[in-house]
Amino acid sequence: MKILTRFRQIATFALCLSTASAITISEINGKKYLSLYKDQPVTNVTGIVTAKGPDGIWIRSPTSDRRFILFPDIRTSESIYVFSRTVGTNLAVGDRITLDGKVSEYRSSPAYLFLTEITAPANVRKESSGNKVTPLIIGRNTVLPPTQQYSSLDRLDVFAVPNNSSQVSVANPTLRPLLYGLDFWESLTGELVTVRTPRAISKPNNFGDTWVVGDWPVTGRNHRGGLTLTDRDANPEAIIIGSPLDGTRNPTGTKLGDSLQEITGIVTQAFGFYRILPLTALQVTGSASPALPPPTTLISSEDCTGLTVGAYNVENLMPTSAHLPRVAAHIVDYLKSPSLVFVQEVQDDNGATNDAVVSANVTLSNLVAAISTAGGPDYKFVDIVPVDDQDGGQPGGNIRVAYLYDPSVIQLRDPNPGSSIDANEVLPGPELKFNPGRIDPLNTDAWTASRKPLAAAWETLDGRNKFFTVNVHFGSKGGSSSIEGDPRPPVNGGVDDRQKQAEVTANFISKILQQDRNAAIIAAGDFNEFTFVQPLETFTSVSGLRDLDVAAGVPPLERYTYLFDMNCQELDHMFISPSLAGKRPRFEHVHINTWADAQGMVSDHDPSVAKLNVCSR
Repeated sequence: MKILTRFRQIATFALCLSTASAITISEINGKKYLSLYKDQPVTNVTGIVTAKGPDGIWIRSPTSDRRFILFPDIRTSESIYVFSRTVGTNLAVGDRITLDGKVSEYRSSPAYLFLTEITAPANVRKESSGNKVTPLIIGRNTVLPPTQQYSSLDRLDVFAVPNNSSQVSVANPTLRPLLYGLDFWESLTGELVTVRTPRAISKPNNFGDTWVVGDWPVTGRNHRGGLTLTDRDANPEAIIIGSPLDGTRNPTGTKLGDSLQEITGIVTQAFGFYRILPLTALQVTGSASPALPPPTTLISSEDCTGLTVGAYNVENLMPTSAHLPRVAAHIVDYLKSPSLVFVQEVQDDNGATNDAVVSANVTLSNLVAAISTAGGPDYKFVDIVPVDDQDGGQPGGNIRVAYLYDPSVIQLRDPNPGSSIDANEVLPGPELKFNPGRIDPLNTDAWTASRKPLAAAWETLDGRNKFFTVNVHFGSKGGSSSIEGDPRPPVNGGVDDRQKQAEVTANFISKILQQDRNAAIIAAGDFNEFTFVQPLETFTSVSGLRDLDVAAGVPPLERYTYLFDMNCQELDHMFISPSLAGKRPRFEHVHINTWADAQGMVSDHDPSVAKLNVCSR
């Protein structure tokens, strides 16, 4: 009996050794984000070299279960990265090799997802050469990326609050690539893939990386060919194309909607995103037409029946900004010189020089002079000088919001400007205590290094038609995590600040409507948030204002003013009171910057323009 027991122990030990030595790539990758073999040595891993890079090679299992068994496990990638600057020296694509090594999980930041790889390769044996390497096609009739949800950990809403309530690296969920975008791309990491008929949905970043979609179904497609971010859908079907493996460089002039040549490359995870490293550089084969959008069709009637109101974040504008004349040209040529313009990100008179200068009179004077030179009206301007270094933005720039207005059409009602620290109030009438005046500027809970909204009261020159405005630039999204990163839902930087800012601003506006439910009110600017996320849901519910996009019937997929990562998105909004919403308002976003290439951009935001009936009766 002792001899039989010992035999069984030896047989079991031998079986374990055999199993360990015969481990496959799909077993290393497994069905989750983190490998069960993390930090363990593996031996006799067999694969065919599919691509080479400067720091390693990619190998694919010779018998991929995606291709050769009746019921493939689509959760397990059949390819893996072998990290070593020397492993590929004497190898070529198509070589079948066997190697030993260590299974590792790597990421360059705690905010990123891990990449499963083999490190410290040893005993590399070439078994054969010239083996066929066929890319896996992503697209119609093959494998299709999910189009709405990123992760099971997002609670069905990638914008849900609170953020960062779980982490992929901790939960390590089982992959469900038919349902979730992150799971889909994770199940393909290391694979050589081909994207047919790709289309650019972004401008390249500083490294030439460009977001694309292929011939697979998508949601959110707008008329320009980009993908518009909508409620609970941030377009996980997009993939970024990274640096080419052959050492070439991707083009820098790619534009939203450009058609590209077919892409073949390796799926990997790096710098917070899943990406394809192409074998060679992207090639643009065509561009959307027209190259730039037409000017707005909304022209001011120059009376209360149809005033035009523009809004434009002019991106760190200072007196000597090279883009100042182009901003002026946009206001004249594309916005058709609105009667009133809300502007944001106006810097002080010496820009980012960090000294005691806070006035922006030179900046704004230069802007209105350039508008006049471009053929526009002789605008007047109004702003409130902030406290030095208290309003955020570029250090020393003292950015603020401001108004430009055509004095031949409208005027401030009983001008009485407040100081940087004077809190505006709604007085009986309703009227404003300060005109213009900042909203609760000493509320450090809400305005931590952030711009303060500027409220103003206006009237037509005959004094018969009064309306109110609130110009906003809420706190930025700085500190956000990658939408494809480890925290789930992703960190929405500054969302708590914007929530407080929304409450303060909305409460001020609601006091006007409490006195006069028919008051004409316009709130506009850079809200740095989406209408379907908590701060702006609070803003509309508390203020009583209506989303002008909805009131004017702007198609949901054309509601964008900003291009970030894979998404066309709307950070700049205009909200109006019910009385204005009931008078057939019109609204247009002029995509002069999102459609341009990087060199042609004047600002990182698109301007917008509305036509509104502000007549009192």
